[in-house]
Amino acid sequence: MRRIRHVLVALPIAAFPLVAAAGEIWVTNEKDDDISVIDTATLEVIRTIPTGERPRGIIFNSDHSRVYICASDSDSVEVMDPATGEILHELPSGEDPEQFVLAPDDKHLWIANEDDAVTTVVDVDSREVVAQINVGIEPEGMAVSADGKFVVTTSETTNMAHWIDTAAMKIVANTLVDSRPRHAEFTGDGKELWVSSEIGGSVTVFDVATRSEKAKIRFAITGVKDDLIQPVGFKFTPDGKTAFVALGPANHVAVIDMKTFAVEDYILVGRRVWHMAFSPDQTQLFTTNGVSGDVTVIDVAERQALKSIKVGRFPWGAATRP
Repeated sequence: MRRIRHVLVALPIAAFPLVAAAGEIWVTNEKDDDISVIDTATLEVIRTIPTGERPRGIIFNSDHSRVYICASDSDSVEVMDPATGEILHELPSGEDPEQFVLAPDDKHLWIANEDDAVTTVVDVDSREVVAQINVGIEPEGMAVSADGKFVVTTSETTNMAHWIDTAAMKIVANTLVDSRPRHAEFTGDGKELWVSSEIGGSVTVFDVATRSEKAKIRFAITGVKDDLIQPVGFKFTPDGKTAFVALGPANHVAVIDMKTFAVEDYILVGRRVWHMAFSPDQTQLFTTNGVSGDVTVIDVAERQALKSIKVGRFPWGAATRP
């Protein structure tokens, strides 16, 4: 049975036994041009760090010594020292970078340039563009396989996932998805690629070996109009059993069984939920809620919203720092 969790998310922290290990969630705020840093033990904002204009995508390198930020309206990718908050330098990014992925070896940054219809590849050490690959119109979603052999870019207007061979830096396949794909992720075992389609209201699951569609996941929430159910970001639990999908202006996160593709739960969160990040110990999930300007903390095991944390205006991206 699908259960909808209508929980007050502003309850005091003392109402719940919070046992998450120490760590941080870094949240980009589009309208304030800064980052809110949340302590996962206290569930409080402990730092606010200025960035370039309209920060969106945010990721750390593998040892968390550097954080990369898409400053979309500054047309740059900023490289920051997370310990000091100092912007060390900028990387060439192409126009209007929105999302990106870092190769598993930390050498190449793959960037979606929404206004240019290209994926830009930057060598992070030499700080040079090594390739620009033509993709569909309005690229946004980016995913890299765990072995680093493939990168996928999704194009919002072309409604495709573009599969790029990272060695050749060439597109090897294009697969259709539903309208306005926004986010993509390979599963931990590398066997599936998931792509969310915002306007299509669905998540498409591909078999990586054949690049064929394996499943189509759709959503229905009692009392919420279908056109408000707009899947965007999502996260997989490390055991590969459960997916959490942000449903945009539906103000809910869907909980999906990754084996059966059945929707098991809906969790009420803040307004226009966009992206998510797990706490370092994976016990909590933090959602960025753009319109309400806050972050909802979800207990992963209980599938229950614990608390809302006020951040800046229009929080967008989220990344974990142990």
